[in-house]
Amino acid sequence: MQRHHHPASSILGRTLAELMDDLSASPQGLTTLAAQQRQQPEGGRTLASALLVRAATLLRGVLSPLSAILLVAAAASASLGDFTDALIITAMVALSSSLNLWQSYRSSAATRKLGEQVTPTARVLRDGQWATIPRQALVRGDILQLAAGDLVPADARLVTSKDLFIHEAALTGESLPVEKFATAEALMSSEPDGAELVFLGTSVVSGSGTAVAYAVGHETAFGDIVALLAARPEETEFERGTRQFSIFILKIVLFLVLFILVIHIALGRSPMQSLLFSVALAVGLTPEFLPMIVSVTLAQGAMQMAKKKVIVRHLPAIQNLGSIDILCSDKTGTLTRGEMSLTEALDPVGEPSEQVLILGIVNSKFQTGIRSPLDAAILAQDIHRAEAYTKTDEIPFDFERRRLSVVVHGALGYTLITKGAPESILEISSTFSSKSGQAPLTPSDRNQCHAIFTSLCVKGLRVLGVAFKEVSSPTGHEIKDEQALCFAGFLAFSDPLSPDVAATVADLRHDGVTIKILTGDNEHVTRQICSQAGINAEHVVLGKDLDALDDLALLHLVEKVDVFARVSPAQKHKIVRSLKMGGHVVGYLGDGINDAPSLHLADVGISVSGASDIAREASDIILLESRLDVLHEGIIAGRTSFGNVIKYLLMGTSSNFGNMFSMAGAALFLPFLPMLSKQILLNNFLYDLAQITIPSDKVDPAYTAAPQRWDIRIIRNFMMTLGPVSSCFDFMTFYILLHVFRFNESLFQTGWFLESLATQTLVLFVIRTAGRPWKNRPSAALTVTTLAVVMVSGILPYTAVGARFGLTPLPLQFFPFLILVTGLYLVIVEVVKARLMRQIFARPSKS
Repeated sequence: MQRHHHPASSILGRTLAELMDDLSASPQGLTTLAAQQRQQPEGGRTLASALLVRAATLLRGVLSPLSAILLVAAAASASLGDFTDALIITAMVALSSSLNLWQSYRSSAATRKLGEQVTPTARVLRDGQWATIPRQALVRGDILQLAAGDLVPADARLVTSKDLFIHEAALTGESLPVEKFATAEALMSSEPDGAELVFLGTSVVSGSGTAVAYAVGHETAFGDIVALLAARPEETEFERGTRQFSIFILKIVLFLVLFILVIHIALGRSPMQSLLFSVALAVGLTPEFLPMIVSVTLAQGAMQMAKKKVIVRHLPAIQNLGSIDILCSDKTGTLTRGEMSLTEALDPVGEPSEQVLILGIVNSKFQTGIRSPLDAAILAQDIHRAEAYTKTDEIPFDFERRRLSVVVHGALGYTLITKGAPESILEISSTFSSKSGQAPLTPSDRNQCHAIFTSLCVKGLRVLGVAFKEVSSPTGHEIKDEQALCFAGFLAFSDPLSPDVAATVADLRHDGVTIKILTGDNEHVTRQICSQAGINAEHVVLGKDLDALDDLALLHLVEKVDVFARVSPAQKHKIVRSLKMGGHVVGYLGDGINDAPSLHLADVGISVSGASDIAREASDIILLESRLDVLHEGIIAGRTSFGNVIKYLLMGTSSNFGNMFSMAGAALFLPFLPMLSKQILLNNFLYDLAQITIPSDKVDPAYTAAPQRWDIRIIRNFMMTLGPVSSCFDFMTFYILLHVFRFNESLFQTGWFLESLATQTLVLFVIRTAGRPWKNRPSAALTVTTLAVVMVSGILPYTAVGARFGLTPLPLQFFPFLILVTGLYLVIVEVVKARLMRQIFARPSKS
């Protein structure tokens, strides 16, 4: 069966009744049983496909090319009769892969569980009742409910509509919303411009409606396009850094493997043993647990953030969240509580007015766009005063006009009532309402109205303007009809500052995050609120002042200014883009339809659980509570996760690299292998085992004190500085083992096995903190696993298992030397690391 089981072309020529009959659909919706029966065939395939993709992803993470080479080499050994080594090598690869798979599966399961909390949903009619279900549970024939702010969840034909405007730019490129109508007639077009159809991936700007789904998921006409739009095409800084690091390590691995292989063969040693040794060395150098450590660390970080009411939709965003140095946000619901209350209804001269209140109630009651907190505050009044009116038409809100109009029928006939930004309303008004009736709005009167408006804003109040005019027709009204209105007055709202917001703003600034306010409000109320919150509002830039600036001038401006007022969605997008061009990691906090482009552009898009579908879909992070302190805790959690990943990389690329370099050097002058291939694999497995608890470790305050950026140069410097330090101790150990203890081949290999494992494992206690190790203690889990691995390695040479790996019991006098050299190594690393750590934790300069 092809992807389009029920393509749009197959519904052409059908009336609504015929389509409903074809889909076995009913205006009362499907029953739960019918929906389940329809979902089983394709749902089973979808589930099976999802499981296969998940399994393939996990297997790719554990079956690395190096592991495959080892298995081939083990098979070759077995064919030559060396079954013991072949079995041991196979077992080590299986154990490492199983450990990696288990940890990766756990982190994947945890991530899926978190994702279910913010999964896209749809409103459908099931069993005669409206219900909210996951979008993937939709089936053909479902009756959908559409309201302002919703993403259309499927391809559907409208059954009912009421002033329904759909934004289809994602599919058609058309920037203006298109009005849709429900008709019962035969369908003549299956394209997006067809008035009767709505499509997956579009969004409801205003109005409401119901529709019958005729295609869902990838069966939809634009399913593939929507999937591409939903994906974040740009790799994150974290993903880019991980990829660059992997390439860097790969180059070193290839060089060392080829170098050792050539030298060994040139010296006449066994080609098979040389190959096994070279590949085992490569495994020892490669941080093959990096994907697992990263996924587990990020998953645990996501779980910790969930406890703090922060839900992560894309795991790599955790590290980006910790790297944020600029946070762009509106002030409403962030600096303020977002709990509007109507405080004053004033006429054009500033006197209390019942007329303004009634007009505002009528407009808010009948408008079908997104309900704003201002509408909620208006409708908290006595709305019975609006019962004398019936709605006949609507001109939806848009962010350029910043107003909306409804047409209602009352005792005096048809009236157009407009509500919006006071400047916008005054601009289209030619008269004003006074106690003696309507009077011409003279320039002096306009100035007086602006003065009243400004005085309200200076008090920190949000203000709407209200105007009206009598019209002759009930329907067919357009934006051009919003002119020559009678200005009725102002509605003023209070939105108190959130408790402790000033302290949170100060904490964020102390932790290296600058807040920039991007709001559609006017400069007066914005300056008042920002000043109370501790944000520098001495210089407020208006949106209209941005349009004349070129990119360089805008970049200079946005670096210096923290507050922008009366900015449109396009201007917000422009500011975010300019900040990113300036090298900042930008977080954007928004919850409306107009915020979606900026949410998608920002390094980290942040929304709230009550946001519009469009805003949530464009976001990486969802706040379950719209509070700045919740976001601050999320940022610190992001830095914590990043810190734990860096620990693994610094340890693995310093001491581990040093040990592998030592092996390569020793192979040149030793008459035997410094360590057998199976001993290298065992050493690497125990080393990895000690690190699986790194994600649970405490994090040095230095990691969370400022935004941390991925810098491969720092890791390279660690490797090139501490690697040689480790190698110096290894070569000293070689000399003492050969010329002081006079160990033979087996004793030498055992002695260095213990020394290399002890130094590269215990060094974590030094590298994990920028300060003194005893001042910032590790987690209990990390302490236990690390010390247990060292103890097990010391016991292994005296066991039958150790004998299988070629380990030999060592004389007791070796252990004081082991303790001495390990302790001395840790002291030297502690001294050297101080200079290196300063490179990592140097605070970025504040603009």
